Amino acid sequence: MFKDDPMMGKLYVGNIEVAAVREQLWTISPRWLFANAGYAVMAAHRDWLVPRFNTDDLKLKLSIHTFIVRVNGLTILIDTCVGNCKQRSLDTWTNMNTPYLERLAAAGVTPESVDLVFCTHLHMDHVGWNTRLVNGKWVPTFANAKYLFHAEELEHWQAQADQRQVFDDSVAPVVDAGLAQLVAADHELTDGVRLTLTPGHTPGHCSVLLGEEGREGVITGDMIHHPIQIAEPAVCSRVCSDVEQAMQTRRTRLAQWSRDDTLVLGTHFAAPTAVRIEPHAEGYRIRA
Repeated sequence: MFKDDPMMGKLYVGNIEVAAVREQLWTISPRWLFANAGYAVMAAHRDWLVPRFNTDDLKLKLSIHTFIVRVNGLTILIDTCVGNCKQRSLDTWTNMNTPYLERLAAAGVTPESVDLVFCTHLHMDHVGWNTRLVNGKWVPTFANAKYLFHAEELEHWQAQADQRQVFDDSVAPVVDAGLAQLVAADHELTDGVRLTLTPGHTPGHCSVLLGEEGREGVITGDMIHHPIQIAEPAVCSRVCSDVEQAMQTRRTRLAQWSRDDTLVLGTHFAAPTAVRIEPHAEGYRIRA
């Protein structure tokens, strides 16, 4: 399992190497993220949430990281965090200055060596390092890569005026450079790595399936933000575009992953980021 440090190490899903490189570890009140779950819900699960996924005072630990997937001679990045020098609606994410690229390099990934980039969805903490600021201009960070975007997700955010800043500095420069490729929700990135539609958090949100028939591993994206949503699938983020759809997606996929013994790689899970789940009570639990 991944270590609890910025260089989170690597594991294998079949013949697929997966590493995680963290941009930041965030601790926040559960009420900030969840519309229907506060400290009391966390307290009911203290025995397994603390200290792995919550602090002693029950704040959420949220990791913002990129998954590096290596298979078939390709280097693939899944989600690109918040980014440096960006102007954002959250002060915490404005004008950040992290050694993210240095951490990628320590994991053996230079910007020039990346073949594919896929963003599970286009929220600000998943697209930021798509671009970097060079001489006052936003340019693609991974200039030799194809950036894959689910067509429905891209079209949705192109039409959202209140999200133009994120789109304009972290997505549009990729499109303008001719590096964007629009794909379907079941697109196969390479043998053993393919997308699956997991809508609700955003209309075109996709998770990434790994391994034989997509059953061996999954990179969740934000269909699950925090492990409390494994135990309590009805717990929903405040920023889901369709709360009912998000809950239904979560219940369906948790049942599937429990049945298939799938390794679940949480896009915002603190280490150990990779878990297996089993049915328990009204939901599921992380298997010991």
